Amino acid sequence: MQIRVESLSHIYAEGMPFETVALEDINFTIESGSLTGIIGHTGSGKSTLMMHISGLIKPSSGRVYAGGTQIGLKTKESREAARKIGIVFQYPEYQLFEETVLKDVSFGPKNFGFSPQECEEKAKKALELVGIDPDEKGKFSPFELSGGEKRRVAIAGVLATEPEVLILDEPTAGLDPRGHREILKIIEQIRRLHKPTILLVSHNMDDIAAMADQVLVIDGGRLAMDGTAAEVFARREELASMGLGLPSTSSLLSALAARGMEIRTDIFDEDEAAREIARALRQD
Repeated sequence: MQIRVESLSHIYAEGMPFETVALEDINFTIESGSLTGIIGHTGSGKSTLMMHISGLIKPSSGRVYAGGTQIGLKTKESREAARKIGIVFQYPEYQLFEETVLKDVSFGPKNFGFSPQECEEKAKKALELVGIDPDEKGKFSPFELSGGEKRRVAIAGVLATEPEVLILDEPTAGLDPRGHREILKIIEQIRRLHKPTILLVSHNMDDIAAMADQVLVIDGGRLAMDGTAAEVFARREELASMGLGLPSTSSLLSALAARGMEIRTDIFDEDEAAREIARALRQD
């Protein structure tokens, strides 16, 4: 499902003494089936943008389209389009509430009007997709699980609604390295098996560089950059002025280039970077 944002602006407390412009004249298109990384410092407007795309809040001006249908209108078509968009908020495990894992993951399909049998089937498929055995852990209380398992169950709860657009707001925040890797593997598996349009909000530049087809940079409520990872991360000084860093591989290669080594700096894959460094050393 394609996402198109046109002239989107949002003002909190408009007309009040504490009026705040959160988004200002945002325009971009995200192609169906792609993964788009959203980066920007805290308070830049990323979360407000994601809530607009998911239809949770209405713009002060501008429009958001999902698959050609405008989101946020009081029409059947608009509501149906919004139902195809799933959002996983930061620390989603804090939103777990049901008695069992299976009931929690079944909540979304149940809310969409599916039969109990259909809800259970969708919940089991979603749990399997995130690496949780529904027969083993389905009857557990969500609060008996580890932190990483809770995160995966929360993601499964959104996947059970079978969204065509999946918004992930800092899905690896607060996880240890192992949990971080597990979540990234799940995202890749979701892409491979179901091909949804994915919007990934993250402060981890390595993840964005490795996974994103398109990168959007939000700064002060405005769209500062829109391009491929190579195009965006090549603008080092501009990113630094926004308080944003580079992927670790790019930082290393840039440091080597600054010391006089003839080496590419537009590489984000660790293995490819290692080969490039080896090549440059052989030439020296």
